Amino acid sequence: MNQKSYDSTATLYLIPTPIGNLDDITIRSLKTLEMVDFILCEDTRESSKLLNHFHIKKKLVSCHEYNEDKIKEYIISELEKGKNIGLITDQGSPVISDPGYIVSKAVIDHHFNVVALPGATAFVPALTSSGIAPSPFLFYGFLQTKESKIKTELMSLSKLPYTLIFYEAPHRIEKTLRYMLEVFGNRNISVHREISKLHEEICRGTIQELISSVSDLKGEFVLIVEGNHQDIDYSGLSVLEHIQLYLDDGMSEKDAIKVVARERGVAKSVIYKEYHENKK
Repeated sequence: MNQKSYDSTATLYLIPTPIGNLDDITIRSLKTLEMVDFILCEDTRESSKLLNHFHIKKKLVSCHEYNEDKIKEYIISELEKGKNIGLITDQGSPVISDPGYIVSKAVIDHHFNVVALPGATAFVPALTSSGIAPSPFLFYGFLQTKESKIKTELMSLSKLPYTLIFYEAPHRIEKTLRYMLEVFGNRNISVHREISKLHEEICRGTIQELISSVSDLKGEFVLIVEGNHQDIDYSGLSVLEHIQLYLDDGMSEKDAIKVVARERGVAKSVIYKEYHENKK
C-alpha cells in the first residue's frame, strides 16, 4: 500500500537540533517545535534547555534507545487521535546514529506520515571540510566495541574505494586509529572534534601522523578516511588470524575459508589445509 505524505493528516516530525552552536537551528525546526502537540526527546533535561532557550513551552516525552520499542504503541495511539508529534535527539538529526528508527518505522508501518526536516548533522560539515574526496562516500557511524569485531568491520570496509565516515568517542579514538592503521594501512584521514562548538578543531594528515596527536583531545569525533585506491596486502595476517576475524563475527568456518581464499588469491584447498594444520 502506497502512503501519501504531506497530506495534512497526523504526522511524526523528525526535527534536527544543533550539534553545538544554537544558531544552527532552522526557522522551520522552531516553527515545527511550536506546532506539534508534544515532543519525543532523548533526554528531557537536555531538551528542556533547548526549548527554554527559544522560549518554547511543550510537553516532553522520553524516547531513547532503551524504551523506544516500548513507547511506539503509545505514539501510534496518539497519532490515531490526530496528534502531531515531534521527535528530537540531544544533538543532530534523529535516526543518524541516534534513536528514532524504531519509532519512525512503526509509524510508517501504520500508514501515518513521517516527515524529516533537513538540518544539523555532524558528518556533512566534517566531510566537506576534510580535504578528502567527497564522493562517493559511505557513512558508517560507530564501530563495535570489541577488538575482534572492530577489526572484522574494518576488514570488510578495507577494499572499498569510497571515502569512509565514522563517529567515535574520545576514550576510543587513539585505539581506533591504531586498528585503522593496522587494517587500512597509512591512509589520509581528517579528524574533526566539537563541530560548531567553541573548541572546534580539525586535524588532517595520515593515520600514522595523527595517532600521537589525538590521545589528549576531548569531545565527540568524526573521522573522514580516504578510500582504498590500491590492492590490500593481507601478508600482515596469518591464515589463522585472517579466518578468525570472520569466525568472531559469526561467519561459518566454511564461508570464512572461502572469503579468505578469495581475498588472498589462493585456492580454498590451500587455505583449508593450512587452517586445520595450525588450528589448536
